[in-house]
Amino acid sequence: MKRRTKIVVLGSALLLTAGAASAATASDAPRQREAAALTGTAKLYRSAGDDITFSFDAHLAAKDKADPMKATGTFRFSHYLNGSGARAEVAVDCLVTGGKVAVVSGVITESDLPGAEGKRVGVTVHDLGRHDRLGYSWASTGRPGEGDEPPKCVSSAPFEKVKKGTGDFTVVPWQPEL
Repeated sequence: MKRRTKIVVLGSALLLTAGAASAATASDAPRQREAAALTGTAKLYRSAGDDITFSFDAHLAAKDKADPMKATGTFRFSHYLNGSGARAEVAVDCLVTGGKVAVVSGVITESDLPGAEGKRVGVTVHDLGRHDRLGYSWASTGRPGEGDEPPKCVSSAPFEKVKKGTGDFTVVPWQPEL
């Protein structure tokens, strides 16, 4: 009986080892780097205490490296002060990055801001580690839904500061063949 138990244990150990080896081989396959990306969440700093949050999940696949207008993903933003404000979700339609700077644009798909749905907005992020900066197209064009819409991949300079300790944006630089 002892002998049979040993064989079963040994057989199980061999099966586990073989399974682990094949799993490691599958996960070790080289993955192609995406062409560009902007990810992360952070709050902006405002001395008046405004609650302003931006979240990004924007990507340009390696196969689309030559066309930043094939970017996909979403970004969200909200701005509240003393219980009033609005939020929006945006479908990405363009992403261009250079070094640690990203410009992303898209069309608002959902919002509680009157007239904003269906309007294009753009955002610029400068990835500076713990001191990121951000800018947005409506700084010069007017509130989404009231002002002019920017074209794809257009925004303002990153003039806003990220609130200390609230997050960190990550920019994957675009490296097109020129």
